[in-house]
Amino acid sequence: MNDKYIIYFISRTKANMIKFIENRLKENKLDDLIPTHGNILTALYESDKKLTMKEIATKIGKDKSTVTSLVNKLIDLGYVEKEKCTKDKRVTYIGLTQKAHDIEDRFNYISSQVKQTAYKNFTEEEKAEFLRLLKKLSSNFKNAK
Repeated sequence: MNDKYIIYFISRTKANMIKFIENRLKENKLDDLIPTHGNILTALYESDKKLTMKEIATKIGKDKSTVTSLVNKLIDLGYVEKEKCTKDKRVTYIGLTQKAHDIEDRFNYISSQVKQTAYKNFTEEEKAEFLRLLKKLSSNFKNAK
């Protein structure tokens, strides 16, 4: 097997997915958002409650500083808001604004398009195997010294 192109195809796939999402955001008049904002909005939509930065970072697998930067941009755009915990002022909660709730249907539609496109012509067994292999590949890099 010629495996020298695996990393190339992973990189190209990521670039193509990002372009696909950017196009769908633009088509749905959500071009103020970028694809990485989707992870944070998804975490908040799915939790149906306010989350701390740490909780968001854990849910989306990003470090807290990256999440802070993305959340601050979402605050500037009016999609999320910060709220200090009344019991512990060191804790800040992030919650969805009405603007975020207003776009939820369009957001979910784009997410479903991404999944449909990604898994087109995949059997359930192929999807499961693909996920298993991606997790294995990710783990290899995570555990590398």
